[in-house]
Amino acid sequence: KKTTVPKPPNRGAVSKSAVLYTHLLQFISLKRVDVELLINEDTNTVRYEGVSREDSGSGLYQVDTLVRISSSNKTQTDPRLSSSSGSNWSIVVVDNTVILFDQSYQTILLLLHFETDVDAIDVCLDRRFLVVCERNGNLHLIYVPHKKILLTRNGFFHITNLSLAKIEAAVERMDVEALKELQSLIKINFCSTEDYHDEGCSTAAMFNLGHEIHLMIGVSSVITFLFCTVLLFIYLFCSSRAEPVAAVVVKCFTEALPENRLSRLLHKHMFEEAEKFAITFQLDLELVYKVKLDFVLEQLDSASAHGSGQDVWSKLVDEAKNNLMKISDEQYVVDYCLKAPWPTFETTEKMLNHAASRYSSLQIQEALARLATFCSLHGLENFNGIAWIEFLNSTEHLGNILTHLRDGDMKGAQLLWLRNEGQIALDFDETSLEALLCAIPEDLSSQDLCPWLRTVLVPFVRKVLPRGQKILAKWLEQKARNLELTEKGSWPQNGLDLAVLGIPSLWTWKKSLDEDYGSDEVENLRSLVSNLRQLLDLHQKYSCRLSLSVLEKGTVWSVVFFMLDKVPAPELIAATVENSVLPYTTEHQIPFDELLLQYIKDLLERCSSQTTTLFTEWEAKAVAVLGCMTDSDLMVDAVLEIMQKAVVPWSNVVEKLVQQYLEMDGPKQELLKESYRLMEIRKLLRGYGIRNFNLSNSTQVMTLIRYILKQDLPTSLQDSLTLAEAYKLPTSLINYLHLIQLVGQHKTEEVLSVLKRLSSPEAECVIEHLASWARLQLEDKEHISDEHKKHQMVVAQVMVEALKYLHVIQKQDALKCMECENNLVMFKAISHLQEDFDVFVTPTNFEDPKIRKQIQEHHITAYENTRARHSSKQKTVTTPVVANDPDGKTKTISTEAGLRRLGRQLQRTEQELWSDLGLRALTVGKVDKALKIFSELYEHHCNSSTGKVLFTAAKMLCQMLEADVPMVIPEDMDLPAVIHDLACQAISVCHSDLLLDCLELCKGTRTAMDVYQQCQLSDNYGFIAKVSILSFPDPHSQWTFQDVFSEDCIVLDPLSVLPVQYEITNCLLPVSQDAKLYPLDCSCLSHCSNYLRVLLGPLSNMLQMLQECSQLELALRVLVSSYGSCLQHVTSNIMDVNLSKYSLCLNNFQKTTTSTLNAVAVALLNKVFNWRVVDCDLAIGLCTLLTKAEVFKILWKVIDNTWQNYDKILAVAKIGANLSCLHNEPEELKKFLSVITDAEWGIKLGKLEISMQPVFRQQPEMKSNLIPVLVKNKKITPDVILQYCSTFGLDRDHVINQYITTLLLLQEDEDGTEAPASALEEVQSLCHADALERVLQIIPMLHSTSELTESLCSAMFKLSPYNYERIEVVLKIIQAADENVATFSVCQAMGLLQHLKSYKRVSPPTDVENTHLLENGLLANPLCNSRLPFHLLLQTKHFWKIISPELSEETFPTLLLISKLMKVSLDKLYMSAANHVFEKKIKPLLLEKKKMGHSHVYNEQTFKVAKTMMMYIQCIQSPEWAAATAHKITQELPPGYEKTQSLRFCLALGDAWLRNPNLEEAARARGETFLSKLKLQFQRSATENVLMTSQLSNPENLKLTGLPGRLVVALYEHNSVEQRYKETGVQNYPDIHAAVKEIASINNVDLKKIRNMLLEKWICKTGPEMGIQGCVTNIDDDPDLMRVVHMLQSCPMEDAFHILSPILSAETWPFSTSGPRLTFCHRTRALLCLVRLADAATLEAKLQIPRTKLLNYLKCYIFVSQLEALNIPYTVQSFLNSPKEGLVKGLWKNHSHEPQAVRLVADLCLEYQVYDSQLWNSLLQKLVVFLVTASVPLSPEQQTTLYRTFVLLLKCPFLLNLDLIGIANRFAQFNLPAFALGTLLLIPCASKKEQQIQGFLSMCNPVTVLEQVEELMNTGELAGIPSQIMETVLTFISQNGQHQKLMKTKHFSHLKQLIFSRGQTEQVKDLVDYLGVYLEIQEFCWSNK
Repeated sequence: KKTTVPKPPNRGAVSKSAVLYTHLLQFISLKRVDVELLINEDTNTVRYEGVSREDSGSGLYQVDTLVRISSSNKTQTDPRLSSSSGSNWSIVVVDNTVILFDQSYQTILLLLHFETDVDAIDVCLDRRFLVVCERNGNLHLIYVPHKKILLTRNGFFHITNLSLAKIEAAVERMDVEALKELQSLIKINFCSTEDYHDEGCSTAAMFNLGHEIHLMIGVSSVITFLFCTVLLFIYLFCSSRAEPVAAVVVKCFTEALPENRLSRLLHKHMFEEAEKFAITFQLDLELVYKVKLDFVLEQLDSASAHGSGQDVWSKLVDEAKNNLMKISDEQYVVDYCLKAPWPTFETTEKMLNHAASRYSSLQIQEALARLATFCSLHGLENFNGIAWIEFLNSTEHLGNILTHLRDGDMKGAQLLWLRNEGQIALDFDETSLEALLCAIPEDLSSQDLCPWLRTVLVPFVRKVLPRGQKILAKWLEQKARNLELTEKGSWPQNGLDLAVLGIPSLWTWKKSLDEDYGSDEVENLRSLVSNLRQLLDLHQKYSCRLSLSVLEKGTVWSVVFFMLDKVPAPELIAATVENSVLPYTTEHQIPFDELLLQYIKDLLERCSSQTTTLFTEWEAKAVAVLGCMTDSDLMVDAVLEIMQKAVVPWSNVVEKLVQQYLEMDGPKQELLKESYRLMEIRKLLRGYGIRNFNLSNSTQVMTLIRYILKQDLPTSLQDSLTLAEAYKLPTSLINYLHLIQLVGQHKTEEVLSVLKRLSSPEAECVIEHLASWARLQLEDKEHISDEHKKHQMVVAQVMVEALKYLHVIQKQDALKCMECENNLVMFKAISHLQEDFDVFVTPTNFEDPKIRKQIQEHHITAYENTRARHSSKQKTVTTPVVANDPDGKTKTISTEAGLRRLGRQLQRTEQELWSDLGLRALTVGKVDKALKIFSELYEHHCNSSTGKVLFTAAKMLCQMLEADVPMVIPEDMDLPAVIHDLACQAISVCHSDLLLDCLELCKGTRTAMDVYQQCQLSDNYGFIAKVSILSFPDPHSQWTFQDVFSEDCIVLDPLSVLPVQYEITNCLLPVSQDAKLYPLDCSCLSHCSNYLRVLLGPLSNMLQMLQECSQLELALRVLVSSYGSCLQHVTSNIMDVNLSKYSLCLNNFQKTTTSTLNAVAVALLNKVFNWRVVDCDLAIGLCTLLTKAEVFKILWKVIDNTWQNYDKILAVAKIGANLSCLHNEPEELKKFLSVITDAEWGIKLGKLEISMQPVFRQQPEMKSNLIPVLVKNKKITPDVILQYCSTFGLDRDHVINQYITTLLLLQEDEDGTEAPASALEEVQSLCHADALERVLQIIPMLHSTSELTESLCSAMFKLSPYNYERIEVVLKIIQAADENVATFSVCQAMGLLQHLKSYKRVSPPTDVENTHLLENGLLANPLCNSRLPFHLLLQTKHFWKIISPELSEETFPTLLLISKLMKVSLDKLYMSAANHVFEKKIKPLLLEKKKMGHSHVYNEQTFKVAKTMMMYIQCIQSPEWAAATAHKITQELPPGYEKTQSLRFCLALGDAWLRNPNLEEAARARGETFLSKLKLQFQRSATENVLMTSQLSNPENLKLTGLPGRLVVALYEHNSVEQRYKETGVQNYPDIHAAVKEIASINNVDLKKIRNMLLEKWICKTGPEMGIQGCVTNIDDDPDLMRVVHMLQSCPMEDAFHILSPILSAETWPFSTSGPRLTFCHRTRALLCLVRLADAATLEAKLQIPRTKLLNYLKCYIFVSQLEALNIPYTVQSFLNSPKEGLVKGLWKNHSHEPQAVRLVADLCLEYQVYDSQLWNSLLQKLVVFLVTASVPLSPEQQTTLYRTFVLLLKCPFLLNLDLIGIANRFAQFNLPAFALGTLLLIPCASKKEQQIQGFLSMCNPVTVLEQVEELMNTGELAGIPSQIMETVLTFISQNGQHQKLMKTKHFSHLKQLIFSRGQTEQVKDLVDYLGVYLEIQEFCWSNK
């Protein structure tokens, strides 16, 4: 790189004048030799005169020292030297040392020492073999590459077959075998010198041939060694020969020219001598200056490296400047300025500018640009010359960027990229991109990386290296994924921000250029972006933090699963579902219930498969999720899943859930029950240790059931029954087995409990099986152990109880009941025999009568023996019932009870046994014992034999009482009553022959009993009321005397009266019981003779005693009874002549009886009438005993003196009437009958709480005065009314009508009273039914029903309209009356009523109903809330007001029937129904959809309801009404799918309307008008619906629904089209193509015409805004091109190409005759669209443009179009061929006053790298000046332009030569202080820059600067400029103490961070002080507040 003097001639080509000098300097023995190679060492020039006689001048020679050979050994002798050389080698021999060099003495190839001096040496085979001959005769063959001696011999040799090449090859291969083989081939003839002499081989080996030296060892044609050397001259230089030789030096002498001498002087930096020498010899003087400059350059390098002082720098720079001024070689000056490491930036810039002023070079311009880059990169204060030169000389721009990236200097890398982007683009390939991406630091935050990638790198790759998008997309994907781990805090937003950068917008992705570049990778990245968006939504919307891998592996369903999995507690499930899951499913249109069901399944599957199931929280979680479901069927499915997977035994949660759903009704209930049954079995068996089971048949099931029963657990039975039921086995068998087990365990009570729990049929079956089993058990005779006996006893006992229960069950089945009784008797007997008598008899033996008889006889004998022993010992019977038999073999009976039990068990007849025992006991006076026996007989043996025994016993007792025989009677026993009971029992069962005797005995004992009753003293001071002696009423006494009257009397003395009375009784039965009676004979007095006198005495005594004690009734009874018996005795038995002798006695008896009877009767009659209840029969009987006059007098006296006691009056009157009939007194009879009638009505009405007194005993016509009172009484009945009318002869029709009307109205009043609901309904139902029954019974009795019908019709409408029951009664009455009703149809009213009764109201009462109630004076009825008003519906005036609110899908069928019945307009009903469904169902659904954000989405539920509504409308018979109804409803629908479908339905109805052939003209005209308007409305609605469903329903579009053509245009110009092509994400945009297509189909729009119009509008823009602005390259500048691409994308690619391709070549618009003239701008715009619509193959084939040049052609089109806009005619080809720099300068020269041209110049300069500092300076100034007219605040477009200007400023290659202060002022004028400050930071002069910055910041608001940095400079394209601006502003604020300006802003934290990071104590102290003051001020302000 240095400019040096000419070098001496090449040593390898030494001239003839070259001489080899050898200096012997203290050289000694070379045993140890050091060889030093010297390159140009000790170079000198010497002058020799007179060397050549022809040479008249002085000669110059150059001496070069090449090698120095030294040794540590010293010697006084001179060494023996020799040397030779070849084409590529040189040899020096010093004594015994041989050194082999290369030709130029630069490398030592071989250094060898030998034992003796070397005499000869040579090299052959291209310096690879060396032959050395020592003086001692040794010859050595050496292989030089390996430095090995191959052969050593002493003597003369003749060698043949020596193949050196093969030897070398074998040596290289290390092939020992080959070497041995080659060695064997060598032939050596050797002659040793030792045989002849010892002087070596020197004399014999060397000879010379001319200038060659030959050493021949033998003579052979095979090999010759030849040494060729130059002529050698050896000189010895010795300073003193006395000194030893230390070294040998090899020097080269070369003849030198003046130029060489000059070169040597310059080489030695003898610049003054060289300058003089050059002048002397007239050599090149500039060469001296150039060498001197090179020396200065070296010093500059050294100074830069060692950091010399300022003086050194200045001196070197000045010297360089001076020398450069002396050089005329401009290129040298340029090169020197470029490579010199100038010490400072100012010097470097000055020298570069100096070079530029000397010679305008592109190198200098590039260097200045790179200097600006270097300054911006490192800063002025860090300038370093060496670093600058390295930076300048570095051509690897990308490598520098990579270095900065690897070092973590992102800002530096961004700056280098910004400044060198054009150069980087030239060689940028996939490898470069991969290296760049790999160099980006892993720890670089995405926040810092994303802006640069977004603004710089990604657009660069898409523009420069489209195929690199594959690499970029793949890297971005991986980088974004890594952020999940490296930047968790900002995830996933940071990953999304990074990943979305790799997705090109639709406009950026050119189909023709990018179709093959990374489509798969981009799709993967697009998928990642979509997933990240979902992830972000989950984080933000649903608070669900999900990892990316989980999201990618799953689906939207699995995301919901993850949400639910993350819920920590089941209690939070509901809130999570409501807040997160439900919105998520709605957004993603996931079926909610199906999702939750699937989650439950997944949860159960995952959790139930875990190895441990101790914790079952997942079950509660599953139940909680199920609670959020709404679909009942799916909920049941979920319950089934939980049942299957839940841990057994179930937890309370699961159990409660299952039970809850088991109680519900549904289609899957049976499946649920079946599953529950199976789960119950599983749970059941687990309780018995059975976990796995597979029961294939009933036998296995029964085995399992037996096992369960044997476990004898409390639940064993129920579990067995459950299992049996599950496997369809009879449960009776299980119960049977269980009962057998219980019997074996002696659990008798439990057996009965089990049986009672069974159903009757099952219990019957079980008991029958049990009875069979028991018979088998009892038949066992072999086992007689105690245990076996106990078992049989238990079996018998159980069977007794079981059969008793079976008897109750089978009581309805006589046959089974009989069989059961037989079994019961048998088992009961066997059981008693076992327990009481220790007799174990088998059922078979028990059924044998002979065996039973044997047992009976044996025990009777034992009983008699035992009784006899007890009698002999005079001991009473003790408590034991049985005792041991004397023989010790059996138990014997010791008491009668035991004997009785034994007889019972042995089925023996008790009459024979107990009759004798009873009578025998009675004989001995043991009345108590006898009575017990008789009682048992009567109770258990109720037959004629028992009757006879009882009669005998009663008669015996009468005789014993008469005779006063001592008897043993229990205390408090009423013996007369007992005797009477025996007599009564006897007469009830006796034989017919004994009937009369028993009857007489009964009468006598009854009288005796009554007498004895009057003997008892009560607590009422001796007066007692008659009561029955028996515990039950005596039917005989009630029938005979009607025991109503109870006489008050004196107590009798029993000792006086009872013997007399029993004497009378015995006299009435005079025949002895021992007397033989024949059939039909009797023993009573009536049928016996000669016993009358005996009776009269006791009878007379008895009557006297009774009268004395006022026992009149008893006296009368005794007198009449005895007199009758006597009279019967006389008349029946004394019919012969002997009658006369009894006549006297009979007459006396008659007189006495008559007188006594008269007195007793009068007294007793008065007692009877004065009693509280008159005993009529007794009174009549008494009256018959008196005279007629006396009787009537007594009767009327009683009637007159009785006040309103109608019962007594009635009784007395009846007595009088009977007596009148008896005495034949008609007048008296009439009077008494009238009194009877009034009394009866008095009694009857009195019961109804009606007083008869006002009309009592009045004339019949006065009786009508009581009618109003009667009919108003709520208890009155029709029968009563009719009877009353009939009784008193009143007008029954009028009374009945009055009664019926009053009855109904009164009942209505009662219904209106408050009462409990349940009670009210019950009473009403009874009352209504009773009222109807009463009325229906009385109506047939009317002579005419017309008046009744009229009154009922009037009365019905006065009833409550909600009282259906009463109204129904009225209607039925009217129906029964069978009269025509003019006001309404009764059948219609009844039908309406029936419909209303089955209908339940759904709406509240209307105002019409309230008004009706008020007008009719009716009270509000609670039934109005559940019933419709009957009257208002019947009258139909207010029919629709009542019906309309009731209409619904559920009520419509009933209301339709009502409407049909009432014959109202069904069309109106259907209209009302449709309107109701719309208002109540569809409207709320639509509002709900709108609330949920799905107002324009089809909904199944809405469709179902709408279908119902349409069905109602279709049922309307009038087409006009139907269409009007549908249209009215449609008008109220909100815009959307429903309205469109409704209008479509209206159209169908309208068509049906017009299809009617009988339609009138006026109606047809109305229909046609309606249909035409409807079609327009349908089109607008359908269009509006399309807009809504396509998310295009903004107000502007909705206004155009009536103008479809304009709407299509507006849709194609929708802003979403621009967003679709502008955004790089994966957002969803409306499908405008589908919307346009559908709208065009609806409205019959010609899309082709609209398309052509829009293409002309968008491509052929016209107007002042066109020009360069109309020719754009991206969508940011012109959205119209995006709209063209979007519109044509709906067409096939071929069609789109054929549409646009004509534009590229046509002169005018090809799609219309009046189209504009086409320009290059239009063609460019069309081409821009084509490259995005067609692929590369199509474009290449159709346009003949190679795909590799397509992008270049596109740029040319753009530039040509821009030139065309400036009226500069160019074609694409002429533009391609034109010199771009000349084109730019020409443009600038002629069009610099035009803004469009200035921008074009800037684009051309950047594109084609035109660098001219003056041009760029003017260009930037112009760009800013053209914005002066802009107003503040700036528009977004103006802000963008100024931003691009600032970027252009940063990219400007002539940054150092620009007027940066002027440009900064321009920015400041537009209120862009941040850009102004950024411009000032680019000033190269440090002092000037600092001054300008300080002045600028002192005048502007720093907050504004910082805010603009964040808002306008955060693109990542400005490298480190924004951070420099922030740091500068914050430093200024800190240094000037202006902290308060940032105190309340977000920038204050940045200020603190800056101050603390710098660690400057003063600034930190100032900040702390300020904060302290600030806090004090704040505290003061708060305290004041």
